[in-house]
Amino acid sequence: MSDIVNLNKVRKDRERTAKKAEADVNAAKHGRTKAERLAEAARDAQTRARLDQLKFEDE
Repeated sequence: MSDIVNLNKVRKDRERTAKKAEADVNAAKHGRTKAERLAEAARDAQTRARLDQLKFEDE
């Protein structure tokens, strides 16, 4: 005899693996690591601070 298969479980597993594959593709295409995001934020903050130091203020 064959095993009983829950078709809902099979369908949900198939959809879950498809979504995971799509998410992996998108992460590789668009994603950045946390370290990269933090490094960019630090560079932006440093650049803003440097520009603020160089501003001329007319009084």
